[in-house]
Amino acid sequence: MTITANGIDFETSFEGPEGAPVVTMSHSLCCDLTAWDELAEDLKKDYRVLRYSLRGHGKSAPVKGPYDFKMLAEDVAAIQDAYGVAESHFVGLSIGGMIAQEFALRYPERTTSLVISSSLCALPDGAAALWPERIRLASEEGLEATVEPTMSRWFVEGSLDNRPELGERVRKMIVDTSIDGYVGCCHAIAGIDLKDRIPAIKKKTLVIVGREDMGTPLSSSELIHRQIEGSNLVVIDNAAHQLAIDKPEEFNRNVRAHLASV
Repeated sequence: MTITANGIDFETSFEGPEGAPVVTMSHSLCCDLTAWDELAEDLKKDYRVLRYSLRGHGKSAPVKGPYDFKMLAEDVAAIQDAYGVAESHFVGLSIGGMIAQEFALRYPERTTSLVISSSLCALPDGAAALWPERIRLASEEGLEATVEPTMSRWFVEGSLDNRPELGERVRKMIVDTSIDGYVGCCHAIAGIDLKDRIPAIKKKTLVIVGREDMGTPLSSSELIHRQIEGSNLVVIDNAAHQLAIDKPEEFNRNVRAHLASV
């Protein structure tokens, strides 16, 4: 369903039993709300699941950037307002996990708990130069030029060999992302600066990461875990970045256990 929030048309989905606790989901760069299909299918029996595609992603309106995390968190608040959601669990992966951290800092009264997956609170050492180059490549050659480098970061070697339909599904999400959406989000990630702020997060938090994630490495999740007092850290073996798609059974089990513990 398309709704207008924060002045932008967003692709959204809101499923599950009336009156059930709400879980808001925010996906990674170059994906859309269908990246959560497996988790949403599992949770919507017991929760109200609110999904959306980031500005410039999926069928959400492409808007020129640069973006920042204040803007992206306000998008979520406006989408929740449109659906009358006053409080929600927040599950975010990659840039979605960065948005989740910013959202919890800005709207603690609206945040029940957090799941931060495959994410960052600060750029890893040596990563600053990556983002201008990714912006240049996409701007000059299109998102098609980013597909194979992205897939190699998102999945461990060989993990898609027997799942060609999954590989095609993910590749399509990448090339369907607008250049404006991609570049806008790249600017937000390049400027991430949450490390010294997130100790203020007091909500129950699960941090979950693939052991072989190159883009948002284990050390980055360990840093988030240290900075958010009382958080739990789960490391999934033989997995890289796209945990919700690649390892849905293990990912969903950990998310469910976290939600049930709040």
